[in-house]
Amino acid sequence: MQDKRRLESLAQTPEDRILLARVWERLTMGMQRNIPAYTAFLSPREQALTRQLMGQCRFFGGYAGAERAIACYLPDYLDEDCLMEDGPVVCLRAEFYTRDKLSHRDFLGSLMGAGIKRETVGDILVGQGRCDFFLLAEIAPYVEQNLVSAGRTHLQVSRIPLAMADHGTPDAVTVRDTLASLRLDSVVSAGFRISRTVAARHIAAGAAAIDGLPCEKPDKGVEPGNVITVRGLGKLRLTNVQGQSRKGRIWVEMERYGRR
Repeated sequence: MQDKRRLESLAQTPEDRILLARVWERLTMGMQRNIPAYTAFLSPREQALTRQLMGQCRFFGGYAGAERAIACYLPDYLDEDCLMEDGPVVCLRAEFYTRDKLSHRDFLGSLMGAGIKRETVGDILVGQGRCDFFLLAEIAPYVEQNLVSAGRTHLQVSRIPLAMADHGTPDAVTVRDTLASLRLDSVVSAGFRISRTVAARHIAAGAAAIDGLPCEKPDKGVEPGNVITVRGLGKLRLTNVQGQSRKGRIWVEMERYGRR
């Protein structure tokens, strides 16, 4: 009964309630039987909700830093290496002529057009002449056989080891500054080099999220390790808080990523 009340308190929409019920059922069943258990792919917001529901939870998206990831339970007799080898997530590579310019939207549209559910698809990483994308292992054979094109561009699809996926390194800019406090509007202001008034306006308009959960409170506290996204501006990670300056301001260090 207590677990049901916690689930109800976290769910903000009927869709949240359905999602969290599925996550709870799958992971607790694995814990009770002491066998591996996995969810479908979750967005950053869904991961944050899952973390609040389940406590400390392991997430895996096929590579370090993946945005979309499954939540998983692993018994003590298994380690994370089992996720990389014959695990629940696989990577397919679609190759095409480099002169054809394809985007994330092209590939996502083709997958959805082939009848693939969004929750079975992880990150889609488009490069020059190829696209690596992550899927639940159970649907990989179907996708290999049925994803033959993206738009009018012919694709050659094959499965590759997760370690060979070309996920690149996101371009990050290190930002160092001093803040009067670790309020959300102060961090956003410093991280994106905008005024605090403009930062507060973005937050109040519902454009900001902390670790995937929307936040409309400019005075919300931020902690080291938090990832802050602001629609139209990009993403920040508060990596370090280094004490106070002589004037009582807080030294901080952040990583800023490009527009989303």
